[in-house]
Amino acid sequence: MDFYIFRGPGRVFGVTSDADGSNLPERFAPWSAFKTIPLTRGAPTPGLNVDECLDDIERYGFHITDAHVRITETAI
Repeated sequence: MDFYIFRGPGRVFGVTSDADGSNLPERFAPWSAFKTIPLTRGAPTPGLNVDECLDDIERYGFHITDAHVRITETAI
């Protein structure tokens, strides 16, 4: 399944299944589209812990990182 990566300020990135990123937290807006990638549980993706990312998307609707460190729960 394809997921959408958006860039926020600095080294903040958001990953979501929402193509326009409208569900990403306003706290890190403005978000700009970065790229679309397929994610599969257990499959490695450089710079991203896929299982952690998919868990966050399932739970919160998005996954947020700052310099490749998960900050999803603090971004809510």
